[in-house]
Amino acid sequence: MKREDERIMEFLEEEGLSTASLISREVFESVSTGHVRERLHMLAGAELVDSLTRDRTHWELTQAGQWYLDGDLDAENQPRPRLGRVLRND
Repeated sequence: MKREDERIMEFLEEEGLSTASLISREVFESVSTGHVRERLHMLAGAELVDSLTRDRTHWELTQAGQWYLDGDLDAENQPRPRLGRVLRND
């Protein structure tokens, strides 16, 4: 996990639902929307967040993501995102 990942998940925990652009604007001073979107796709591959829309614009924290934030889940035990799938945004 990268340092931005926990902040993204904490924002989703607080807000319940968000977009990459809103997270970029509200959480980070110098992290692009594209980078936040990339991290969301990686977190989704690890089943820590999930998209609510087919076009993957709106995101929420999963139960596993909540457990991770609560300290009840080690991210090392989560599925490893497949890089090719993340880059294609499947």
